[in-house]
Amino acid sequence: MPATIVNSSTQSARQAATLPAPRIRSVAEIEALFNLPFNDLLYLAQQVHRRHFDANAVQRSTLLSIKTGGCPEDCGYCSQSAHHQSGLVREALLSLEEVIDAAQAAKLNGATRFCMGAAWRGPKQKDLDRVVEMVTAVKTLGLETCVTLGMLQDGQAEQLKTAGLDYYNHNLDTAPEFYGQVISTHSQADRHDTLKKVRAAGINVCCGGIVGMGESRHARAALLAELANLNPPPESVPINNLVPMPGTPLADAPPLDPFEFVRTIATARILMPASMLRLSAGRQEMSDELQALCFLAGANSIFYGDKLLTADNPVIGRDEQLFSRLALKAI
Repeated sequence: MPATIVNSSTQSARQAATLPAPRIRSVAEIEALFNLPFNDLLYLAQQVHRRHFDANAVQRSTLLSIKTGGCPEDCGYCSQSAHHQSGLVREALLSLEEVIDAAQAAKLNGATRFCMGAAWRGPKQKDLDRVVEMVTAVKTLGLETCVTLGMLQDGQAEQLKTAGLDYYNHNLDTAPEFYGQVISTHSQADRHDTLKKVRAAGINVCCGGIVGMGESRHARAALLAELANLNPPPESVPINNLVPMPGTPLADAPPLDPFEFVRTIATARILMPASMLRLSAGRQEMSDELQALCFLAGANSIFYGDKLLTADNPVIGRDEQLFSRLALKAI
């Protein structure tokens, strides 16, 4: 039988994929994974995925914007920023009754986690008090709870924990070296500070990023290095494919190659084997075939429902059909 020829890049990448976690992952190692032949990368990712999860089970979350628009941050991808002329109508914080109604509908439609997002730099105490009521009410419905409220002050994470919050979402967005090209009103270090507060309070971390903002493959690898080297890695990792929003600085960003997006999912799965890996923004623009490749690469969570904050999401009927065609089961 002829010997198999494996180049050094492929060999080092395969070794990186089989070493026990956690350990410090270098950007160079992660780039080596990205650079594997596509089939080899997916094969490694599927092996890792099956060691930790049911390969045919996908968790479904619903995301509701509880306070829309008027955010003082200048994130270049976001239509809710007050810095951009996106035409988005600013809305006040929803009432408790509106949130409960939306959560009940999400549960009836098969979601198991209900996420609430508010366009703030960070919550004022009077606003946090109302969000605490929402978390407690949603929790009583038997749903997992998640919020994304921006940067937290001392003591606020503990209040959310007491209310029953399961997850706090605060994405790192992109690589440290690319961050300043997307956001100038705060630093990535500010985001790390909030993540530390969330961890200290005993809340699960939901933290991922956005690809397709014009970053290089090296920057995508650097983002995954930031995520994988959090100690511990996030329990939930949303990977967003940029949805260019009119009126934002990234409105004309060229689309990311679909295979590059799948590579990002597969590499994330290898690096964070025990994390729930979520297909987040951008699914509306994805074909069923592309989504199927992402599930094969290790994605095992989706945002489920017709809207993601201000971006469109596949209608529930389309997701049900896709799950049926792929024989996937919802968890």
